[in-house]
Amino acid sequence: MTVDQIEHAPSFMFLRQRLILHLLPIVALCSVRADEAPSVSPPKTFTETSVMADETRLVVQLLETVHYKNEQMKEKAFQTLLTDYMAELDTHRLFFLDSDRSFFLRTYSKSLGRSLREEGSLEAPFRIFATYHVRADRRLEWILERLEGEFDFDAEETYVFDRDEVDWPGTVEESDDLWRRRLKYELLQDLLNDKPIDEARVNVRKRYERLARNLNEIGELEIQELFLSTLARMYDPHSVFFSADTLEDFSISMRLSLVGIGALLAQEDGYCVVKELIPGGPASLSKQLAPNDKIVGVAQGSDESVDVIGMSLRKIVNQIRGDKGSEVRLTILPGDAADSSVRRELSLVRDVVQLNASRARAEIFEVPGPNGIVPLGVINIPSFYGPVEEEDREEKDRKSVTQDVEELLVKLQNAGVEGIVLDLRHNGGGLLSEAVDMTGLFIPQGPVVQVRDSNGQIYVKPDLDPKVVYDGPLMVLTSHFSASASEIVAGALQNYGRALITGGSSTHGKGTVQAVLEMKSFIPRRTFNESQKTGAAKLTVQKFYLPNGFSTQNKGVLSDVALPSIDDLLPFGESDLPNAMVWDTIRPARFTGFSIRSELLDNLRERSLDRQNTLGEFQFLNRRIDWFKVKQEQKAISLNLEERRTRKVIDEAFTEEMDREQTILADLNFDSTEHLLDSVLKNRASEEEEEEEIEEPAEDTEEDVELAEEETDKNPPRFDIHLRESLRILADALDYSPNPRDWTDSETLTAQREPASTGALR
Repeated sequence: MTVDQIEHAPSFMFLRQRLILHLLPIVALCSVRADEAPSVSPPKTFTETSVMADETRLVVQLLETVHYKNEQMKEKAFQTLLTDYMAELDTHRLFFLDSDRSFFLRTYSKSLGRSLREEGSLEAPFRIFATYHVRADRRLEWILERLEGEFDFDAEETYVFDRDEVDWPGTVEESDDLWRRRLKYELLQDLLNDKPIDEARVNVRKRYERLARNLNEIGELEIQELFLSTLARMYDPHSVFFSADTLEDFSISMRLSLVGIGALLAQEDGYCVVKELIPGGPASLSKQLAPNDKIVGVAQGSDESVDVIGMSLRKIVNQIRGDKGSEVRLTILPGDAADSSVRRELSLVRDVVQLNASRARAEIFEVPGPNGIVPLGVINIPSFYGPVEEEDREEKDRKSVTQDVEELLVKLQNAGVEGIVLDLRHNGGGLLSEAVDMTGLFIPQGPVVQVRDSNGQIYVKPDLDPKVVYDGPLMVLTSHFSASASEIVAGALQNYGRALITGGSSTHGKGTVQAVLEMKSFIPRRTFNESQKTGAAKLTVQKFYLPNGFSTQNKGVLSDVALPSIDDLLPFGESDLPNAMVWDTIRPARFTGFSIRSELLDNLRERSLDRQNTLGEFQFLNRRIDWFKVKQEQKAISLNLEERRTRKVIDEAFTEEMDREQTILADLNFDSTEHLLDSVLKNRASEEEEEEEIEEPAEDTEEDVELAEEETDKNPPRFDIHLRESLRILADALDYSPNPRDWTDSETLTAQREPASTGALR
C-alpha cells in the first residue's frame, strides 16, 4: 500500500481543475416541464467498469473507516451529496432548474448510500451528468438563435455574476431571462473593447460551440472523479479522489520531474500547440520542435500515427508521455508554415524531464539600514517538493527542497549576507517529511510537528540531525496562501524563537495531513489487469500541531509584524472553506522554545507603522486595497452600455494611474543579485549554448523596436512592497542586535498566545 503523507495546498492545484467546461457556463433548460428531468436521450451513454465500481465502493469504505473523522454517512448526508454534486457541475447555478434538484433527490436520496456502499454504482452521477449534457445541447440551440436577435443595451438592468449562493432558476422563463442577461453581459465585453456587434456575436457563438465540444470529450472517468471528490469533500475540503491521470500529475508536482518530451502544451482552436520547451528535455535538445508548432499526429514507435486534431489535451498528453527510452513520433504543422497543409514528422526518445522552474531560488538585496547598506538574502520556496516513492529517493537526480535550500543557504552565507528571509507567500504545501527536514536546517534538534490520528494517538516528528546549516538572523515571509507544510515550518521556527514572522495577518490555516491511498493496493488482483491504471483517494487522516500544542487549523500562524494586504480581504482562508475541521490544542511536546522579546516586537512594529504612515509605497498600497474593497462589495454589474463605458473610463484611469505610480516607485527597488542552484545554472548554460547554435535573426528594424517597447510598457515593472518592508524589518532587528539569540527572552517558552479569531478584514 502506498501511503504518502502530504501537506497539500488548499485543494487549489488539482480538483480545482474540475471539468474544462467550467471556463464558461453553457447549459440550462429550453423546453422541459419544470417538474421532471429531461426525457430525451443524452448525446451519449456512460458505463462504469468493474474497476470503477471497486474504486467507488473503496472510497466510501475508506472515508467511513480511515478518514480522521471516522464517521458513517447518514441518509441526509447522501441527500446533501446529490445537491453538492449538481453544484460542482453548475458552480454558478446557471445550468439546472431547481426542479432538477427535487427530481434527483426524490429519485436517489434513499437508495444512494446502499448503491455506493454495496454495488459501487455510479448510476446517479452518470444520470445527473447526462441531464446536464441534454440541457447543454438544448441551451446551445437557444443561444445560437437568440444571438441573432436584438439586444437592448440602453435598458437599466443588471446581471448578478456572483451566483454561488443563489438558487437555481425555478422556471423555464426565469432560466431564459437569466441567459438573456448572461448573453448581454458577454456581448458587452466585446462592445466595450470597440468590437462591432456582429463581431461580438461571432465571438460569443464560437465560445459556446467550443465549450460544447469540450463537453462531448468528458467521459466516465472524469465524471467519477468529480462525483467521488464531491463525496470526499463532505468530510473536509482537502479529501479528494484522483483519477489515474490526476494521480500522475500530482506525483509530477511533488517530484518536479516526469518522463516525456519536455514541452508545455496548450489547446487552441482544436489544435495542440507547443507553448514552451523545457531546457534539457528531449524536445529542446532535438532542435526539431519549436514554440507555436502544432502537434497534429502522434505515433508510438513504428505504429501508425493517430490524428489528434480536436482531441482533448489530456488524451494527447497521455499519448506523448510514456516509458523512459521509448520512441514517440510526432506529426507537426510548423508554426511558421505559410500553408496549413504543410506536415513534418519527427522522432523523439522519451526521457526524464526536470522541472527546474518550480525549484527554490535565492537573491541578495542591498537594503538601506539605520547604519548603512545591509546585504540580506531571500530564498523563494514555491513548494515542499521531494521524492514521493521509495525508488524516487534512490534516483541520482532526485529533487528535494531541503537539499536545495541547504545549497542556497551555503551560497548566501559565502556571499556575506547578514540575514535571510524565507519567502513562503505562494507556497501551498507539499511533503510533510520535507517540511520537517527543512526546519532542521535552522535548529539543532527537537520536535518540529506533532501529529494526532483519528484514535487520538499523538506522534512527534522531530529533527534528529544536530547539524545546523544556518544559525543567523532569520525571517519567514508569509501570506494567506502559505498553507500546510509552510505553516509547519513558520510555526515551528516561531515556537523555537528562531525566526520573525511577517506578511499578512495570518497564514492560510490548513492543519491537516492527507494520505494518498492508491486503489490498486486494495482491489483484489483477480478483478483487474496489472496494466490497468487505477486512481487514488487523498484522504485526511491526521491533524498536525506545533511543538507548543497549538493547531494551525483554521487560525493559521499569526505574523509578529503584520502588513496591510489585499489578501486579508479574500475569502480564501481555511475557515472560509465548507466542511473545514475545527481548531483545537493538545499537550505541548518536550522542547526548548523561546519567545521573541516583546521589547523587540514593539520596536519593530512601531518602526514599520511609521513607514506605513509616511512612505509613498504604502499610500499606493492602501489606495489599491480601498479600491479592491469597493469592487468586492459589488455583486451585480450594469448591462447599460453607456453606464459601463463611463465605469470603464474610470476604472482604466485608476489602473493607468496605479501603473504610472508603480513605474515611478520601481526606481526605488533595492539593488539585487540572483543566486541559483548549481544544477539550474548548468541547465541554463546548456540552454544558452542551444540558442547560440541557432542562426542569428535578422537585425531589428526601428518599427520592430518600437513595437517591442510598446509591448513591454503594457505591464509596469515589479515592485514588491511586502518583501521590501520585510527586508527593512529584518534590518531593524539587526540594528537591535545582529545576534538572533538576543532577540529572545531568556526564559524558555511554556505557552504561546492563543491565535486571535480569524476573519478580520475578510
